[in-house]
Amino acid sequence: MAVIERQSQLSEEISAADSRPAWLLAVHKVAKQFGFAHVSLIISPTVNDLLLAPLVVESTISARFVREIDAHHFLPLCPVIPRLNRSLLPQFWSVHDSVPPFPDEMRRIMTDYGIACGVMIPINAPSGERYIIRFDGDTTQPCQSVMNALGMIGLHAYDVYDSMKRNEMAPVRTLTKRELEVIRWTAQGKTSAEIGQILSLSDHTVNAYMNNAIKKLDCVNRTQLVAKAIRSKLIS
Repeated sequence: MAVIERQSQLSEEISAADSRPAWLLAVHKVAKQFGFAHVSLIISPTVNDLLLAPLVVESTISARFVREIDAHHFLPLCPVIPRLNRSLLPQFWSVHDSVPPFPDEMRRIMTDYGIACGVMIPINAPSGERYIIRFDGDTTQPCQSVMNALGMIGLHAYDVYDSMKRNEMAPVRTLTKRELEVIRWTAQGKTSAEIGQILSLSDHTVNAYMNNAIKKLDCVNRTQLVAKAIRSKLIS
């Protein structure tokens, strides 16, 4: 199949994803179609970032690999990141011929996990945040037509993901002021009785606000509600 035809087909499959797991599965298929083993969406590292784990949004890479990289604080030593931050174009990298070189132990860990090269696609989000879509594995350097296709697919994949995320957050706008207050106090470890005393409400009323918020944010319990509220920046 020609590269342009494959690009169109894979982009359609990404567009059809109706959940984050389905999205990751579709983008992972892109990686495998072009000879890579893994795909990741990460927040683009800055000079102040020491660890990779907090930056990973979605990934098929083993969590154990991320832990090993972070155990050695290798993220600031990655020679690819500065180059990527200077360009808006997709970048191919390899642990074998990078200039400057990867640290020896970092190179060993990466090759042990089958992550010896990859393509990194920078994404400038409408919010002003910067992301990277990565295709990682152990293969030969793609030709320019494949690099172009991966770049276009990467941009499309982020657009689909961002739209999906915004749709997930849509119910946030329906929360009332009281529901937000109850969530904030719950996040601080307060019980329903304590929240009732603070807000001059009965336990029953506090629980009613809590249950309404749980339903609106499609959660199953208070713990998930608080986590989703923090992730959605409803509370800090």
